[in-house]
Amino acid sequence: MIFNLFKKKKKKVQLKDLNGNPLLAGDKVESLRYDLGICTIIETENGFEYESQSTGQKVHYARMIDAATTFQKVKKLD
Repeated sequence: MIFNLFKKKKKKVQLKDLNGNPLLAGDKVESLRYDLGICTIIETENGFEYESQSTGQKVHYARMIDAATTFQKVKKLD
């Protein structure tokens, strides 16, 4: 029991696109980095990832964070 005291808790990640729109797993977005094009947000054991529809390449959400705003470098598609 005592060992669980120091266990790291996972933070709940709230993704937002450049315009501040909330993003969820399954949403379609246009990536503005890494030439991914149109992507689908997927949830994996490593957290959220963007999967390119054209190439199948996957990029972890942390690599898409805009340093100035902390929003994701993507645009949500309707």
